[in-house]
Amino acid sequence: MQHRVALYTFGIFRRPSADPANAGFHARNDANLAAAESAQGFIARSGYAGDLGPPSWGAHAYPRFYVQHADAHSPSTLSLWRDLEAPFAFSYHGIHAEALAHGREWFLQPVPPPQKPAWPPYVLWWLAADHQPDWQEAVARLEALHDHGATPQAFTWKTPFDAAGRPVMLDRDAVRHYAGLNLARQQGVG
Repeated sequence: MQHRVALYTFGIFRRPSADPANAGFHARNDANLAAAESAQGFIARSGYAGDLGPPSWGAHAYPRFYVQHADAHSPSTLSLWRDLEAPFAFSYHGIHAEALAHGREWFLQPVPPPQKPAWPPYVLWWLAADHQPDWQEAVARLEALHDHGATPQAFTWKTPFDAAGRPVMLDRDAVRHYAGLNLARQQGVG
């Protein structure tokens, strides 16, 4: 049976979404989504109900860590990838890496190390090729990662598992290869 990787990301704005302090995030958002969709190993992503773009994979949900501002918005993504290296290469290289460098300007930080974070900013898990996750499943995986630490059902790139549930290391050569392909594809995006 073939498997693919799901990635759910979650952040909490420091200020309401429309605050000018978040202008840099919003200015980069469309370019980041376009870069993800053109990235090596990308399969699909959920859209958001009422927005242009791909359809939403179920009703949008937020984890229990969500702090609601007046605008009831907190950035989150849900996407599917061919392997672990593909979303890592996209996330930490190119356009998205540049946005991550500004994350502290826009988002609350869970807590400074070495304390246990108040919430994880993302979660990964393997699923069968014929299964499409929804927002509720993604939230449950993020909360499970927080509550139980990394397991084959909910993990991070620091503690990854393969599709059979065995601990694994990322293939750094594949990451570099994907990052190079993505960089070429991102020319003209943003």
